[in-house]
Amino acid sequence: MSDNKDSTAKQYNELGEKPVGRLLLSYAIPAIIAMAASSVYNIIDGIFVGQGVGPAAIMGLALCAPVMSLTAAFGAMVGVGGATLMSVRLGQKDYRAAQDILGNVVLMNILMGLALGVVLQLCLEPILRFFGASDYTIGPAYDFMTIILLGNVVTHLYFGLNALLRSTNRPKMAMYATFGTVGFNCVLAPLFIFVFDWGIRGAAAATICSQFLMLLWQLYLFSDKSNIVHLERRIMHLKWRIVRPALTIGLPQFLINLCACLVAIVITRSMTYFGSQTDLGGDVAVGAYGIQNRLILFIVMAVIGLNQGMQPIAGYNYGAQKYDRLLQVLRKSLIFATIFTTVGWAVCLLFATPLVSLFAKGSPELVAEAARGLRINICTFPLVGMQIIATAFFQSMGKAGKSIFLSLSRQLLFLLPLLIVLPHIFSNPVDGVWASLPISDAIAFCVAFAMLTQQVRKLRSNLS
Repeated sequence: MSDNKDSTAKQYNELGEKPVGRLLLSYAIPAIIAMAASSVYNIIDGIFVGQGVGPAAIMGLALCAPVMSLTAAFGAMVGVGGATLMSVRLGQKDYRAAQDILGNVVLMNILMGLALGVVLQLCLEPILRFFGASDYTIGPAYDFMTIILLGNVVTHLYFGLNALLRSTNRPKMAMYATFGTVGFNCVLAPLFIFVFDWGIRGAAAATICSQFLMLLWQLYLFSDKSNIVHLERRIMHLKWRIVRPALTIGLPQFLINLCACLVAIVITRSMTYFGSQTDLGGDVAVGAYGIQNRLILFIVMAVIGLNQGMQPIAGYNYGAQKYDRLLQVLRKSLIFATIFTTVGWAVCLLFATPLVSLFAKGSPELVAEAARGLRINICTFPLVGMQIIATAFFQSMGKAGKSIFLSLSRQLLFLLPLLIVLPHIFSNPVDGVWASLPISDAIAFCVAFAMLTQQVRKLRSNLS
């Protein structure tokens, strides 16, 4: 048993010893593939709903985005915060603390997932109405979110344990868990939607069932006592010395998702209101935003996968005070992220109409507006990768204040004011909503660049 644990400890130490380029690729590629697979399913799921249920369902899904961002905010705070804290503790070779972190992350996800699911379900219809649901879209949106909220605790645990798999030097296992979820989803969704005729509820049920099946596998992996970090009864107690720093470190990710929720609310309400003042119609405008958002999320998720590969390495080397390796990880991550967003920009710009046509069966107005919105939104996208990496980099070092500020800057400080002002400036107010997105990305890039440059200078001064 001790030989196995010594071997596991040696694997953790490799985070501070292996060549940075190969190490980053070994961690990032599984995470990127996993995120890409998850995003592909998100797109396929939208196609299943759009083709199998109809335009009302795809428009209703767009209204669910704020609620799902809210639930994801709480889950990410626990999962990302706990995983980052674990990476730092492993870098410090504090294996007992890392073991306790596992138990606390499991308990926090259970408590938070149950409480949030119950509260949101009780208030679901007025929440969806507030987000802009009409009589045409309220039914599909309510049906979908009811199933999702019933499985909220499963979703929280699944994502939380996947983050910890990466932090405990098992990025491939995290990738396999995501692959498993995507695979089960691709089988269950058409079965539930087309064969069982469950409609949009079938899409939601497929998502929860798939996550539950892979959660069982994750629990099996963390039950292996040959690993230093494993589940046991002793660690299943909440400890404030773990809960507080984990939630503090995870707070930037919470705020990112919370701001995403707030922004999604403002956008859906703005699209509903301003779209109704044009020939387009509010429901079509909301649906167009939802479709193009799914496509953009595919590119963003690739960069998030890169983040997930970077953070354990950055956190470990920061904890071990190996600042030269920390800077190498940052530089290579920035290069890869910019390549991803630039390629995504080119593809979406050239093939906007064919891409959005996959989601909108029998609705040419929806296709035209979604393609137009995608081209506008994507125009400054090559800049987005750097801002995402900068936020995660500060978070991996436990610098919550800077990470929180960057989390807020793009969405709260820049995007929300633009969403309020620009629709009243443009002759077509819906164009003002679309234009707010790329302009806020450009401003946020400038802020992130300045802060990251200052931090790099400080780290370099520690090397001299």
